[in-house]
Amino acid sequence: MKAMKILVFFLCCLPLKPALSRHSRYHAIFSLGDSHSDTGNYPRTEAVAFQVIKSLPYGETFFRNATGRCSDGRLIVDFIAEAFGLPYLPPYLAVAKGPHVRIRKGVNFAVAGASAINSSFFSAQKIALWTNDSLSVQLGWFKNLKSSLCTTEQECDEYFKKSLFLVGEIGENDYNFPALSGQSIKQLRALVPLVVGAITRAVSMLIEEGAVDLMVPGQLPVGCTSMFLTVFQSANESAYDNRTGCLKAYDAFFKYHNNYLKQELQNLREQYPHARIMYADYYGAAMTIYRSPKHYGFYGGTPRACCGGGGPHNFNTTAVCGQTGATACKDPSAFMDWDGIHFTESAYHHIAKGMINGGFTSPPLLS
Repeated sequence: MKAMKILVFFLCCLPLKPALSRHSRYHAIFSLGDSHSDTGNYPRTEAVAFQVIKSLPYGETFFRNATGRCSDGRLIVDFIAEAFGLPYLPPYLAVAKGPHVRIRKGVNFAVAGASAINSSFFSAQKIALWTNDSLSVQLGWFKNLKSSLCTTEQECDEYFKKSLFLVGEIGENDYNFPALSGQSIKQLRALVPLVVGAITRAVSMLIEEGAVDLMVPGQLPVGCTSMFLTVFQSANESAYDNRTGCLKAYDAFFKYHNNYLKQELQNLREQYPHARIMYADYYGAAMTIYRSPKHYGFYGGTPRACCGGGGPHNFNTTAVCGQTGATACKDPSAFMDWDGIHFTESAYHHIAKGMINGGFTSPPLLS
């Protein structure tokens, strides 16, 4: 039950803005997903878990205050917005109850802890999630907002042709919460068709609503996170990857999800030939860094969280980042792992470079 409390490049060295100064392809960005892309919706919900993100050290690096982002600073979606010269996406729950400030430039519907499958599926199994604002709820928010973005079909078509839709990352919580509740990898594999089905239905719905360019990220290598390395630690050395120190079985599972997702996205491309459906390989971009952390300026050795309550991976279920007994490292930029499950701004920055300048988006984001 303790576990339930927590619950690239690779790239060339071109910085994001110069790389895109010639490209003004997108005039707006709309994002759906979970804590890897939530820019402030979660604190505005009625959720009671994980309240630590409302306070420092969350947000300490860039914003200098907590913004509701599950990191010390910016997320992948923030760097993508910067690259296209767009403002950081306001959380939907902030603009829905007030004046539509900068709403024409995009909105973020992502909620930390959100699942791809409806939350009722998990409650029926007595698995508690952080939030009920699943992917279908976020899609409902988008539909509610659409009339304030455009009125006629022609206006909407023109507007959305110049918009980028980020559908995820989403689905990690559909696996994390059951895993932390004791479900085996075999049981998790049975969820993959349901999770991917929810994601592809969301993509299909957005296309039907007018979306043309959509980027759909795969899962990250969660077997490398300090939370999984702590909760699912093994005395068997063969359970770990010799090069990265990550848990091989869990990373293999998330690769299985990604391969399943890629196959289903290809089916959608055939169904909607006019749409540009991009697969974003978050796993590949992140794993490139895990394999050569020092090459990218990160701390080498065993994966370890910057902010935590101690232990081999600086993760403690009784003192997670932001709680009494946990402290943050002096230099988050030297760490990939921020709080045990989320990444530091520096790591998100490198992964974002992989999506924009690197070869980790198929077809390429810029073409």
